[in-house]
Amino acid sequence: MKSLILTLTAAVVAGTASAGDVTGKISLKGTPPPEKEIPMDPTCGKLHGSKAMTRFYTVDAGGGLADAVIYLEGAKGGAAPAGTVVIDQKGCEYLPYINSATVNQTIKVLNSDPAMHNVHPTPTVDGNKESNKAMLPGGSPLEFAFPKAEKFLRFKCDVHPWMFSYVSVFETPFHAVSGKDGSFKITGVPDGKYKLVVEHRKAGKVEKEIEVKGGAKADATLEVK
Repeated sequence: MKSLILTLTAAVVAGTASAGDVTGKISLKGTPPPEKEIPMDPTCGKLHGSKAMTRFYTVDAGGGLADAVIYLEGAKGGAAPAGTVVIDQKGCEYLPYINSATVNQTIKVLNSDPAMHNVHPTPTVDGNKESNKAMLPGGSPLEFAFPKAEKFLRFKCDVHPWMFSYVSVFETPFHAVSGKDGSFKITGVPDGKYKLVVEHRKAGKVEKEIEVKGGAKADATLEVK
């Protein structure tokens, strides 16, 4: 009888565990410097179809900052991510410019351009393998995966030296990248206390303590450097 009571108690405790989404908005304080025009070659200029600009700061009319990487320190476990992270080469740019992935998750690179590119990830963490592969127009997608966590792992094209994309790789699935309006969502976060970290390639890094109880809302502001 005592054993049965203990079993029932354990089941009730396990059933009370919950998880939710951490959502919020990343904003930028200050006026960023003007973006610079990218001097594409004539072929890529035609494919791009408009003036190509750097993407150091992407900010909407309400101050929402895109391309910030958000993650939770102290979060453990979580379901392995379903699906792949996709990067496209279109108009002689990598799209998206900033992405995030979980260790060993497949990163698929496409080529939507009628031009040759080469895909050259250049990791700096031991255990993450550098490679360099040519990609013909209409060629089959290339797939990559990295077993070690690494922030802003760079992909580049040596044929078109202005082409870059950055993927931050994490040990857990509790990460996201802010959208065009600065919004983000990290799904399935277990209840608990965590450190929310926001990093941007140009605007730096901020941290804040949060508590998740069936979800949480957490906004953050970065400043122009």
